[in-house]
Amino acid sequence: MYKKMQQLIMFSQLFLVLIFLSSCKTSKNIDFPNNTLGNNKEIIKSEKELMEIKFSCGDNGLSEYLNDGWTILKEESQEKICTWKSLPATKDCDMEKDKGCKITMPDQIGEEKTYLLEK
Repeated sequence: MYKKMQQLIMFSQLFLVLIFLSSCKTSKNIDFPNNTLGNNKEIIKSEKELMEIKFSCGDNGLSEYLNDGWTILKEESQEKICTWKSLPATKDCDMEKDKGCKITMPDQIGEEKTYLLEK
């Protein structure tokens, strides 16, 4: 009986070691690219730059980017509240004295445009 217990303990230890070793993964060394691809400078130059910019409520400085050599890959627009206004909730509400009777509502609604640019 004692010998079977020893064998069972040895087997379980061996099993745990095998599980531990099989769960380890090898990592790739990303810091050093493969030299067969060519010079590192060529790889960096071939990558394109991407930038996301947003303009809202009538602001538009996109022409500066387009003149600088950027091209538009994607354009999205959505409604956005540009300004808010405060109104009294009732006729006898004094908004200066009683802040609880003040209602804040959207005043002007505009567009927010998001551009994905590539250079």
